Amino acid sequence: MDNPSLEIDKLQYQVMTLERPKKLKILVVDDEPDNLDLLYRTFRRDFNVLKADSGVHALQVLATEGEVAVIISDQRMPEMKGTEFLSKTVPQFPDTVRIILTGFTDIEDLVEAINAGQVYKYITKPWDPGELKAVVQRAAETYDLLKQRTEELRRVHAQMALVSVLVQITHAASSLEETLALITRAVSETFGAQGCILQLLNGNTLVATQGTYSDAGAIENWLSEDTLTKEAIATGKIQFCFNILKDTNLNNAIHYQNTGVQAHLVMPISYHNQLLGVLSLQWKQPCTLREDELKLVDLSAQLVAIALTISGCH
Repeated sequence: MDNPSLEIDKLQYQVMTLERPKKLKILVVDDEPDNLDLLYRTFRRDFNVLKADSGVHALQVLATEGEVAVIISDQRMPEMKGTEFLSKTVPQFPDTVRIILTGFTDIEDLVEAINAGQVYKYITKPWDPGELKAVVQRAAETYDLLKQRTEELRRVHAQMALVSVLVQITHAASSLEETLALITRAVSETFGAQGCILQLLNGNTLVATQGTYSDAGAIENWLSEDTLTKEAIATGKIQFCFNILKDTNLNNAIHYQNTGVQAHLVMPISYHNQLLGVLSLQWKQPCTLREDELKLVDLSAQLVAIALTISGCH
């Protein structure tokens, strides 16, 4: 099998990268307004800082905002101690790094929290801003590293699962139509897309034979009208736009407006330099894929080409 190289438009990839959030979110919790304000001012330049004046309020903030990289909490607060509050965040946000600020010698509480993995570090009050910033920076780096490793494992598992599914499809599918339908579901779920279309080609012309998958039921096929699809067929190279609303060449297209698709990736499927079809991944919100994830897309295209060939479309 040929191994077509994945060519990524450098400028487009840079724009895609810049759209990612630059600042990690952290949550600061203290019942004293002056301390809370000081914590906010200390970290606002480097992080997206959320504030809460109690453990109860902090839990409400997390329920609304979702996971944060670091939580910095005072220990002595009304209603709920800092260690008690932090322990409640562990089940839902195990990757978050937790720091306690304490002006008291609550050794038993702190030792128990640290041993249970609920607290990364404790800082005694009055705290030194420089020291606290250094601790929080290391905590953020720890969180980042943990998330990177988690993502790497997720991608490896996704790749292995996709390979396994495609191998099963080639042996178990009873017809070409069933093969196409199973492929679109597997690929869509691997990349978290809301819709997927796999449409075959005769030469450079789209034909009626297709497989579709949508997490919302029926999906409209408008690939014959789509600029990205036409470019993918003409060049034999992957085409994508991860924020269609910001692309003046695409955002006026009726099919994007009618379907609400805000991110679209089209990969040509080829075997021995013969174009077999195109695979369209569609998201209902702007998204990003890293370079290694785009390489997984390329590998997926090669695996799909093998599955289609074995299924008799070649």
